[in-house]
Amino acid sequence: MYAAVTLFVFMCLTATTHAEHHQPCHSPNMTGLLTVMTGKGELKAMGAYTYDSMGKKLRFRSNESYPMNTSLGLDLLMFFEEGIFYEIDSKNQSCEKKALQCTMHPLDIPDDATFLTALHSGSASIEGEGLKVNVWTGPMSEAKGHYSMSVTMGCLPVSTFYFTESTSFLFSNMEVELEIKDPDLLTVPSFCLGQPLEETPEGTVNSFLNEFM
Repeated sequence: MYAAVTLFVFMCLTATTHAEHHQPCHSPNMTGLLTVMTGKGELKAMGAYTYDSMGKKLRFRSNESYPMNTSLGLDLLMFFEEGIFYEIDSKNQSCEKKALQCTMHPLDIPDDATFLTALHSGSASIEGEGLKVNVWTGPMSEAKGHYSMSVTMGCLPVSTFYFTESTSFLFSNMEVELEIKDPDLLTVPSFCLGQPLEETPEGTVNSFLNEFM
């Protein structure tokens, strides 16, 4: 965690003077693999996702398509536009329907993000041995913390680091394909239809990120 925070501070100090000319882009439709690592180096979750950029829908399934020895097994269907999501248990044919208090997630740049700098990962001088990314930062609206998001020139998120006073997480995006390979994954399962919206306890903030905290 210390190394990650040090890197973030370094990037803040080396930000370009032309940051005000950059505007956040929005990710395309994607299918890929997402890993979640804690600041202490623990692999929290690893799983396949399907993301509908236009419809603002996300399905994430950990420990299913890519079984790993991780601490979380999740199947989440998020409807960011509607402000609801489902926690799905396909094995037991059950689900929970909940309200979303925060729509922030690691697969799209928030509209109010601040451009920090452009960096080369690897080598900028050797063809095929480097990746140029834009780094965007901003506060986490649902917690006392900040995020730092690295995005390719084509607006594909590579990694996003979230850190608060109590914890930190690194989301890494891999094996990306620019298509929705299985649209059915973004539809509510039949056994979840008609599920009532659960009451959110006072003080609780439901979000994609909070599922890993």
